[in-house]
Amino acid sequence: MFIFCLYVPAILFAFNTRRGACQKAMKKLSYLLILVGVLLILFPMGRESYYDWKQDQLLRQMEGPADLSAQSSNAEHEKLLLNSFNRLNRLLDEGEDESDVSPAGNVDAKLLEDQNALGIITIDKIDVKLPILEGATKKNMKYAAAHLTETAPLGQNGNAAIAAHRAHTKGRLFNRLNEITAGDKIEIKLRNGQTETYTVYDISIVEPTEVSVLEGSDQERTLTLITCDPLVNPTHRLIVKARLDDGNTSGGLSALVPKS
Repeated sequence: MFIFCLYVPAILFAFNTRRGACQKAMKKLSYLLILVGVLLILFPMGRESYYDWKQDQLLRQMEGPADLSAQSSNAEHEKLLLNSFNRLNRLLDEGEDESDVSPAGNVDAKLLEDQNALGIITIDKIDVKLPILEGATKKNMKYAAAHLTETAPLGQNGNAAIAAHRAHTKGRLFNRLNEITAGDKIEIKLRNGQTETYTVYDISIVEPTEVSVLEGSDQERTLTLITCDPLVNPTHRLIVKARLDDGNTSGGLSALVPKS
C-alpha cells in the first residue's frame, strides 16, 4: 500500500506533464492552421500583385527601351556621319593630286568596268558627267565622284551625299559646281539603268565641321553635292542640295549597255 501511494503521485505528475505538452502542441497547431489559412487567403492576392508587377516590367521593357534604342541608333548614325565627313574633309583638304590624275575618258565604259561604280552623275549646265564610285577614298576621288557610304544609298529615300574634288582644271570634276543655281537639273543614272532627275533647291557655303549637311529624311529622296570652296586655298565647303522630281525616273537595265 505504501508503495502504491508513492507511485500514484508520480503517475499523476507524468499524466499532467504530458497533458500540458499536448495542450501546448495543440495550441501551436492551431496557430499554424490559422497561419496557413491566412496564407491561403493572401496567396491569390499576392500572386495577382506579382503578375501585375511582371506585366508592368514587360511593358516598360517594350515601351521605354524602344526610345532608348532609337536614341542610341541615332547617336551611332550621327557618329558614323561625323567620321565620314571628317575623312572626306581630309581628302578635300589634301586637294587633287595633279601629278596623278586619271582622265575620266569614256564614262559609261569606266562605269561598267569598275565594280564599285554605282552610276553616273550628269549636270548639263556645267558639262559634268562623272562615274559615281562607292566610298570617299583618295583613289576613287582621283577621277570620279564618290558616294559617302554612311549616307542614304542612291536610288532610295534619304539624303545621298556625293563628293568630288574642286579640280584646278576648268570643267574637271566639280570645278564649276559654284555655277549651279536653284532650279538646275541633276541626273543620276544608276547601274541598273534607272535614271533619276533632281532639281537643285539650295546652295550654301559651310564650315568643314557642318556635318548636318549629311542629314536627311526617309520621307523624301535628296542629293547633297560636296566640294571645297574657294577654288584656291579652300577653307569651307560648297554644298548643293537637290530633290528628286516627282515621278521623274526612267530607264532599265539596258540603259548602261553599250550599243554594238
